[in-house]
Amino acid sequence: MIIENLAEFASKKFGQNFLKSDYYLQKIIQAMPNDGLRVAEIGPGLGDLTKELVKVRNVTAFEVDKRLCEHLNSEFETPIRQGRLELNCGDVLERWESGSLLDEPYHLVANLPYYIATNIILKAFKDEHCRSVLVMVQKEVAVKFAAAAGQKAFSALSVLAATSGRATLCFEVEREAFVPPPNVTSAVLLIEKDISFDDEKFEAFLKIAFAQPRKKLSKNLLSVFPSELVEATFAKLELPSNMRPHEAETSIYHHLYNELKDNLDGKQQTKQRKRSKSRIKNAGK
Repeated sequence: MIIENLAEFASKKFGQNFLKSDYYLQKIIQAMPNDGLRVAEIGPGLGDLTKELVKVRNVTAFEVDKRLCEHLNSEFETPIRQGRLELNCGDVLERWESGSLLDEPYHLVANLPYYIATNIILKAFKDEHCRSVLVMVQKEVAVKFAAAAGQKAFSALSVLAATSGRATLCFEVEREAFVPPPNVTSAVLLIEKDISFDDEKFEAFLKIAFAQPRKKLSKNLLSVFPSELVEATFAKLELPSNMRPHEAETSIYHHLYNELKDNLDGKQQTKQRKRSKSRIKNAGK
């Protein structure tokens, strides 16, 4: 399969922007943890990053686009035959439904489509075999994952990243490094995991806590929890009543959750989701 016009070949359906810069490809390789574990690559595209990865690691790649699978099978016939590359054609999220992405310890390395990047990273947090996440994402997303408490960008994603390990924004990538160039600035994000964290109820709690980032944290919590309970919890933890969501350390969110989680039931979560949808709908008017 010969691909002559990359811009025309890129699929809007799958959010494809192909990284064609050797400089940035090498920077990604250099940022990888140096331990020899297998690499899982999601969305290899035309295989530019894959080509560099198979030089240094055994790789399992997941590609949803059937046209690209045909190209990759042809382009990487030798590494596939030699066992250095395993190519899986299909939806990687379906593979994750059965548990871990791979049945052995691995590092996730990928140039992720923007529309699915956050979901992929959160899946990796929960995967007990995933040891780190090194991904190209929209800079705004990378900043949110890597932000520290006290910074304006500190968010629910920051808390989840800090709970699982350590997040670092490695470097930005200029738009001209891609074909076609994306409409946003990209960045490479590294998250080195200490634990695999999977608590959907905690994630729901964080959505409540950060529902309105500019409001007081207590006000966000009052949208779901009884005022007496919120006030008593803030007093017990010696938290200022005017604290904003981005000002609380990750440990504080775990303490708050432990105090409030017994009052977080399905009905309250449904109520909060309806309120969030209403705000989104009204914001679009």
